[in-house]
Amino acid sequence: MDFLTLFAIYVVVVLTCIVLVCKYSGQQQTPFTVLFNAVGKVVAPFTPKWLQTFSQWTMHRLFHQRNNMFIYLHILLEGAVYAEFTYEVFGFCREMDTTLTSLSVPYILLAIKTLFFYLCIKRDPGTVTKKKVAGQLHIYPYDKRLFQPGVACPTCQLIKPARSKHCRVCNRCVQRFDHHCVWVNNCIGAQNTRYFLLYLFSVCAMAGDIALLTGDMLLHAVLRSGLLTASYIDEHGQQQPAGPLFVAQHLFLTFPRIIFMLGFLVFVFFLLAGYALFHSYLALVNQTSNEWYKSRGYFCQHCRPTATADHLCSPAPDHSKRYYYSRGLLRNLGEIFFPPQPVQKKDN
Repeated sequence: MDFLTLFAIYVVVVLTCIVLVCKYSGQQQTPFTVLFNAVGKVVAPFTPKWLQTFSQWTMHRLFHQRNNMFIYLHILLEGAVYAEFTYEVFGFCREMDTTLTSLSVPYILLAIKTLFFYLCIKRDPGTVTKKKVAGQLHIYPYDKRLFQPGVACPTCQLIKPARSKHCRVCNRCVQRFDHHCVWVNNCIGAQNTRYFLLYLFSVCAMAGDIALLTGDMLLHAVLRSGLLTASYIDEHGQQQPAGPLFVAQHLFLTFPRIIFMLGFLVFVFFLLAGYALFHSYLALVNQTSNEWYKSRGYFCQHCRPTATADHLCSPAPDHSKRYYYSRGLLRNLGEIFFPPQPVQKKDN
């Protein structure tokens, strides 16, 4: 039971971290930052200078500069899951008479997910440029609360259209900026939000389908083995019925890689399902995650060069204008999947 106990502790720790991340996301002072700063102060005197420099460079490179590291990690994890599913689960499912149609669904979902993943990476999110800015300024009105007219981006030297924001990672202003996603190494904005939503739902469907097929395979394995009606001799020499814990331990020892894959898929499914539902809610009310945070008074950590910028980025919550850009459910969804294009004036 030691192995099962350690795995249960691992699951509890991971779930606790997820809850804490969701609870304190967007806030400046969190238990994570307090703990990280405290540990850093204790460890810093004993850490070689070169290691500190390397760690800072690595963190900056991963999270503050565009790079493909998380794309490669995404592909690696996906490849490992599909390799295990194809190598072991697929064969067991065929022995249990699972139809080829059911077993082909994960591969179809993989193709669909790959298409949306590619579009998220390659499609321009709606970059504000000198050529387009005149038209982009007229797409959305300024609410004069989160977005003020006449404010220029100090980096791009362009007037910022309403709902736009400068991404420090990509070093550009993005129309209807939502967030910068490290997993696709691109900003999510007006022109690729639809692909991002479909990507999230396709990953959830993919993880959920493989998890269901794997769970069904394990259930059939338990039923065929007769474990539910079996018994065993405990350390005191007493005959005991095989309960759920005994069955779980048997599955861990018999199918260790499959069990870990199933645990990973369930974790990914619930994590991304929550994230997908959050972004679906934002799409229904025509709000971006950037606007969602700002409307609740959370300041922007990457655009605070002056007191004026501070004032614009962290306004007092005003619930009356929280859904300023909402135009009804259908029109809001239409704006996501058919984003308005900037009108370019023809030269006379």
